[in-house]
Amino acid sequence: MAAAGVGQQWVLVEMVQALYEAPAYHLILEGILILWIIRLLFSKTYKLQERSDLTLKEKEELIEEWQPEPLVPSVPKDHPALNYNIVSGPPTHIITVNGKECINFASFNFLGLLNNEKVKTAAQASLKKYGVGTCGPRGFYGTFDVHLELEERLAKFMRTEEAIIYSYGFATIASAIPAYSKRGDIVFVDEAACFAIQKGLQASRSNIKLFKHNDMADLERLLKEQETEDQKNPRKARVTRRFIVVEGLYMNTGDICPLPELIKLKYKYKVRIFLEESLSFGVLGEHGRGITEHFGINIDDIDLISANMENSLASIGGFCCGRSFIIDHQRLSGQGYCFSASLPPLLAAAAIEALNIMEDNPDIFQTLRTKCERMHKDLQGISGLKVVGESFSPALHLQLEESCGSRENDVKLLKRVVDYCMNSGIALTQARYLEKEEKCLPPPSIRVVITVEQTEQELDKAASLLKEAAQSVLN
Repeated sequence: MAAAGVGQQWVLVEMVQALYEAPAYHLILEGILILWIIRLLFSKTYKLQERSDLTLKEKEELIEEWQPEPLVPSVPKDHPALNYNIVSGPPTHIITVNGKECINFASFNFLGLLNNEKVKTAAQASLKKYGVGTCGPRGFYGTFDVHLELEERLAKFMRTEEAIIYSYGFATIASAIPAYSKRGDIVFVDEAACFAIQKGLQASRSNIKLFKHNDMADLERLLKEQETEDQKNPRKARVTRRFIVVEGLYMNTGDICPLPELIKLKYKYKVRIFLEESLSFGVLGEHGRGITEHFGINIDDIDLISANMENSLASIGGFCCGRSFIIDHQRLSGQGYCFSASLPPLLAAAAIEALNIMEDNPDIFQTLRTKCERMHKDLQGISGLKVVGESFSPALHLQLEESCGSRENDVKLLKRVVDYCMNSGIALTQARYLEKEEKCLPPPSIRVVITVEQTEQELDKAASLLKEAAQSVLN
């Protein structure tokens, strides 16, 4: 017992001695911590606020004064989206807009099949057999025999193993991209990509890397940087998929993508290529098969091709084509395919007949190309305007050579040019964009669309009128 007491006294002496030997700052810090702990233990965790009851009159006054925030920002009444042109009759070669008959240089009816008698007859026969719509997606009694026939015909035409059709053109590439590219995957995309591609990328939640428009050196720089990053973490690199997404002919610029160089980069850096061909399908190539036929590239070098059927085929919807295991995956994961009502049979029948006409009349593509090149040449040298797009593109852009200082003023000035032409019997349109949603907003422009139905005289008239309008409005 005595030994234990002596031991406890010795421990106490050591503690006191250590306290005297400790540095001053150490003692101050411990003292502050002890005081802070005591304060926390004895202070209240909350303060009771004094209750203030409002009278009924005061409550009513507050309710009257309250103004909710607007659900959407206010839009001026003169906004173009609220003042659209009204078309009566089919938007064919000659179109009636706001009661005025004009030559159509606005609709994407490149091959003139929208009002073709054979196409209309096929659609009418399908209407009598199947009715108007389908009222169900493909997996729920929405698959008709005419859908399977169209998919088979598209695959055969494009010389791929399989094709899949969607009921809405915009949703085709917007559904295809997130079906394959997921969170953590990497997508290299041209900064001029159309809005449908942008929405598909957004839905995929992948890591997006933009490269300068048609700049293969900039794309290779990004690919090299990614290759260096992959070497730092090879385990992650093994499970990360990489894609390049481009357009055959760019909707926003009319430029053609350098596909042969892209193929070289694909195999050098081991990436997959998705090709959007809504503007080039039925336009480029000897038989209208698109940019792969234009450059003489094996279509198997492209992992996925998508296009809508709303331009050259003059129908509705879109399709993707490629190898069977790639296409079959969309039947399980393509949102627009799985959850939207399938394409109305009459439109599928119309697309099949349009394919028949394309196969039976291969000269139609050279005719279109000749007219595009003629129009491109005629539009050169317009004072105040510059032509943007390839000479063989059926959709050209006219942009201001010099901006007025603001995008709003540029749009208004180009609208005056469009209105001038409209009043003289030429229907044109301005390229429209969701300005707050676009990743890289293109400059304002007038879009000029060329079709096989337009005569040489009409092409000359449109070019002459545009020069006259630019001289009157811009100068």
